[in-house]
Amino acid sequence: MYSRSVKVTFKTLFHSTQKTLFLVVALSFSFSSIAQMKEFKLQEVRLTSGPFKNAQDVDLKYILALNTDRLLAPYLISAGLPTKADRYGNWENIGLDGHIGGHYLSALAMMYASTGNVEIKTRLDYMLSELALCQDKDGTGYVGGIPEGKVFWDRIHKGDIDGSGFGLNNTWVPIYNIHKLFAGLIDAYNYTGNQKAKDIVVKLGDWFIELIKPLSEEQIQQILKTEHGGINESFADLYLITKDKKYLETAEKLSQKAILEPLLNHEDKLTGLHANTQIPKVLGFEKIATLSDNKTWSDAAQFFWKNVTEKRSVAFGGNSVAEHFHPTDDFSGMLKSNQGPETCNSYNMERLSKALYLDKNDVSYLDFYERTLYNHILSSQEPNKGGFVYFTPIRPNHYRVYSQPETSMWCCVGTGLENHSKYGELIYSHSQNDIYVNLFIPSTLNWEEQGIALEQITKFPYENNSEIVLKLKKNKIFAVNIRVPKWAENFEILVNGQLQKTEAKPNSYASLNRKWKSGDKIKVRFKKSTHLENLPDGSNWVAFVNGPIVLAAKTSTENLDGLFADDSRMGHVASGKYIPLDKAYALVGEKGSYLSKLKDLGNTRFQLDSLQLEPFFEVHDARYQMYFQTFTKEEYKEKQALLKQQEIEAMAIEAKTVDKINCGEQQPEVDHHYKGEKSDSGYDDGLFWRNTRSYISYQLVNKNKEGKIIEISFLGNYKLDNLEVLINEKPVEIISATDKLIRFNVHKDEIFTLKIKSKDGRPTAKLHQIRIVK
Repeated sequence: MYSRSVKVTFKTLFHSTQKTLFLVVALSFSFSSIAQMKEFKLQEVRLTSGPFKNAQDVDLKYILALNTDRLLAPYLISAGLPTKADRYGNWENIGLDGHIGGHYLSALAMMYASTGNVEIKTRLDYMLSELALCQDKDGTGYVGGIPEGKVFWDRIHKGDIDGSGFGLNNTWVPIYNIHKLFAGLIDAYNYTGNQKAKDIVVKLGDWFIELIKPLSEEQIQQILKTEHGGINESFADLYLITKDKKYLETAEKLSQKAILEPLLNHEDKLTGLHANTQIPKVLGFEKIATLSDNKTWSDAAQFFWKNVTEKRSVAFGGNSVAEHFHPTDDFSGMLKSNQGPETCNSYNMERLSKALYLDKNDVSYLDFYERTLYNHILSSQEPNKGGFVYFTPIRPNHYRVYSQPETSMWCCVGTGLENHSKYGELIYSHSQNDIYVNLFIPSTLNWEEQGIALEQITKFPYENNSEIVLKLKKNKIFAVNIRVPKWAENFEILVNGQLQKTEAKPNSYASLNRKWKSGDKIKVRFKKSTHLENLPDGSNWVAFVNGPIVLAAKTSTENLDGLFADDSRMGHVASGKYIPLDKAYALVGEKGSYLSKLKDLGNTRFQLDSLQLEPFFEVHDARYQMYFQTFTKEEYKEKQALLKQQEIEAMAIEAKTVDKINCGEQQPEVDHHYKGEKSDSGYDDGLFWRNTRSYISYQLVNKNKEGKIIEISFLGNYKLDNLEVLINEKPVEIISATDKLIRFNVHKDEIFTLKIKSKDGRPTAKLHQIRIVK
């Protein structure tokens, strides 16, 4: 009987009850609990063709183009061992020394698991051997590449702590940095079973526990004010590896209350915060919650995910502007900026989505995961030459910059190395006996433990179908559960050519339960339509989305300054000329007519008047437009005139600016060699700021000595008798002062240091911006 018929049910997974609803075609209902969802090992899944396989291959070449000895140099220097090659430049020798090495371990481990490439394994084994030598030489369990690490950690151990934002004791995010090594070692063990990786990371974890042992809870929370990655998640992982409760206790101790407590109360306090600083913390909250059965922490993680995905993310899944969470009711800053959503954010939001899906058995998390995977992650690597993207602007007619192996050592290079090595992680999942097909990506699955293998053959998103061919050692009863995406229309399933009577429900699984034989074929067919998707702030900007695929148009290949990045500190930013927003293509007419203007060209391409829309992940090496303003005919001229005036004013300010620092924002401050003591930063009414009870300093560059005046603007009134301004340690003469602005002459040198001091130990006024102007 089972060889000739199939029972089709639809599973909707409710995480609140942990029950499964079966909707049978005959309209009878029954309930049963389901086993916990589990992921397959990367070794069990292989990509076979298509854009994801190409991305994996290109990433593999980039990984092999990097020099392991150069990545290891910061660790050897710290341990007092001779180096075998000079360390890399860029971020790897201005304070974040060694952070790419941690990411590289993760990428090697996942790429080896995904491909079985022998050279990748050789490199992983070599790096671990060298790190073990560094750890043995130190003798305390410590290994790291942080500059002057021994001096820095000794200060922390003694309770000498001064930090906020990204500077801890004037060291650039050191715990964030060492977290990358923790994560890399843990990945090397989890994905490849390398025992040496486990030995190193357990010793490192024990060293860290001893490091913070003398510190009070208040002191630890003070440390956590500085960006620290997912250090709490790493200690939760150590508990999973060792089953020693001291690591889980440390994970809880290293969870920042200032972020956790508002989430526990379902309060949105995210606006103005550095986005990727927060997401890894929440990954830690979620993992700790699953290990300690802490429902309130899990609820906090779900609230965060829902807030970010529904209120703060754009069509392709990314979030943030200039690395920070923007107001939920105003995306205009992102539309104007060349620093759109950061790839690291989506890397971590994908990890959080995966964790919640596996924990909650809730298929709805896969819609965001899929949308972001196709549109942000896949698009973040140049598909021919290779290179990773930091910022993806949504500003019309702007472009992206790609990294190069020898010049670029950004955080998004680290996560980029990982992103394209692990595409097989959620194509399939399983319960104890059953398979779940989550994504339509050409691939094979070999579940050797159950004697089940399959091949998925598809050209999605260019064709709206997928075929699954089973390869079994013997006939076997189990369920193949096919995800019915939220976007799929007219969803149909055929088994061995016979159409199954189904009632497809979005965000559910169609469950095919029968006795299968080798060679059985499951065909999935569906339709996907194009719709307009507004920005979450309700403004008149829309994107065209076909099923889960975001569409965009190439608009120009001119003035792509720095398309492939040099080794400059801000080389990851597309700094070429802005095209005024009023010159962007707009949709004019009645709202219902916008979609009717599209002409389907096939192959997921559409003609829109003079533009051709195509999948955004295919748009590279060009300026592009993804978001379009919509106007009625009556409002078009008036709104465009206003937009034009705003653009003229904004560009006039930038044209007279030689150098600029947005105080309180991480990248501009690091770029200008920020130093300070007893300093705080924050975000008020849409503006960032920094103040001090001691001093802050920056290095400014007056390129070609074009600038004549320096302007410092404040939020609110300031008192000159409470602060002192110095250039190269000499007091400046203020030439003009208004309520919120002071001006003084620029220094004669092209490069100089500007210092602002508090005269009496009281907080200075909040500094917002420093500009050198012509």
